[in-house]
Amino acid sequence: MNYKIIQSASNTELKHLSRLIAQSHYRRQHRLAVVEGIHLIQTFMQAGHSIHTMYVPQLRADDPEIVALMRELPAQQIVLVADHLLEKISDLTHSKEPIAILSLPTQIEASIDNDVVVLERVQDPGNVGTILRSALAAGVKHIVLSKDSTDVWSPKVLRAAMGAHAYLSIQTVADLDIWRADYAHPLYATALSTEARNLYTLNLTHPVGWLFGNEGSGLSAKMLHSATEHVIIPMIGQTESLNVAMAATVCLFEQQRQRLTAGGTLN
Repeated sequence: MNYKIIQSASNTELKHLSRLIAQSHYRRQHRLAVVEGIHLIQTFMQAGHSIHTMYVPQLRADDPEIVALMRELPAQQIVLVADHLLEKISDLTHSKEPIAILSLPTQIEASIDNDVVVLERVQDPGNVGTILRSALAAGVKHIVLSKDSTDVWSPKVLRAAMGAHAYLSIQTVADLDIWRADYAHPLYATALSTEARNLYTLNLTHPVGWLFGNEGSGLSAKMLHSATEHVIIPMIGQTESLNVAMAATVCLFEQQRQRLTAGGTLN
């Protein structure tokens, strides 16, 4: 097949791709995201997400895995790019991977009748991505983020989540207080407070929400006050707290354990 080929760094299309990779406001403006690597692109395609354009390093156009991806798309949506050009704009170091542009899914409000993970001011892309991956693995499909959390559709978060975005309902809200007012189920906040309950004493067999806060300062006073209860993960030794992604994973898999033990199903 005849594919379009880009061999100049001044190419307008390549500049557009570069800005999508680097700038969160540009992604929001155009309602587009960028996924890098064969595995991520495959995952989004298999989940039914629409690929706008896929950029392929020219010297890898005969790679069997990439050829299989290319067969899934119309020829006009595939662009071959001189290898050194993609390497320069990639969010990955020394990348020779294909890069695809996809439409951001329509934001759907998190169901008030289901489990949900709520992130307030969580800034580290690796933490957000890991939490998304753990949530999906534990059967929690709804994610709500405060607008001052890191961009959930950044390449770094997408990479850390390893495709979880493709199967989750993700909502960024301007005011968590307003969202909280509509959530009818218990909302548990992980916090080191005197009234915090032991995680392993909670009944997590019914729909619940989990509230996790900023890596350094934790949850805001407002969100702590809005929680149904505060929760602590018992620890032995001198460790005072866990990384937010680790804490979220522990809570979510305790919920999964209780439901599987009770003979129930995951949402």
